[in-house]
Amino acid sequence: MGAQSAGIDPIRLMDYAQQIKEASQMGVRIGIVFGGGNIFRGLKGVDKGFDRVKGDYMGMLATVINGLAIQSALESLQVKTRLLTAIRMEPVGEGFSKPRMMEALESGMVVILAGGTGNPFFTTDTASALRAVEMQADVLLKGTRVDGVYTADPEKDLDAVKFETLSFDEAINKNLKVMDLTAFTMCKENNMPIVVFNMNKADQLKKVLTGADAGTIIHN
Repeated sequence: MGAQSAGIDPIRLMDYAQQIKEASQMGVRIGIVFGGGNIFRGLKGVDKGFDRVKGDYMGMLATVINGLAIQSALESLQVKTRLLTAIRMEPVGEGFSKPRMMEALESGMVVILAGGTGNPFFTTDTASALRAVEMQADVLLKGTRVDGVYTADPEKDLDAVKFETLSFDEAINKNLKVMDLTAFTMCKENNMPIVVFNMNKADQLKKVLTGADAGTIIHN
């Protein structure tokens, strides 16, 4: 959203695209999973009278809109991409399959993984954990508005303390709202480390990848 109250801020979009391009030029193989909360949040829709399943599908479609936006931005920077959707919707994007994803990654493309898991009742956190495990990623990077995991919301509590590292058990036991429990469990069971960092700072993705600023690392 950037500075906007909803939708897609073109300035923030191009900033993300530039950071992703720089990471790709480092030789990093990249799969991107977007949320859709800037357009529609399924759970919040339930409070306003939407059926939960329909609300979740609306949220999945919102992630496809974001996926198309980042694909367009990346291609304007001459970055080769492939958009795969968990729900089949050609010609918007190709239906997701692991072989298609791996083929694109191995050819150096940035793969955009839209549509969540394709199923209601699962968040995009869980979708990112699932795709990270499927592609046998080295790490799952979660870009947020803050530079790691804190004891409380640092945007509201000035006394909040940042964790440099956490175990999955500690994150779960402390009830830290970083990712949902399903995503945490999938990463824990598959030994998939998570790094939480501030995606809204310039060059922060590169800093995380080079170890200059690790954010918060969550691992077994």
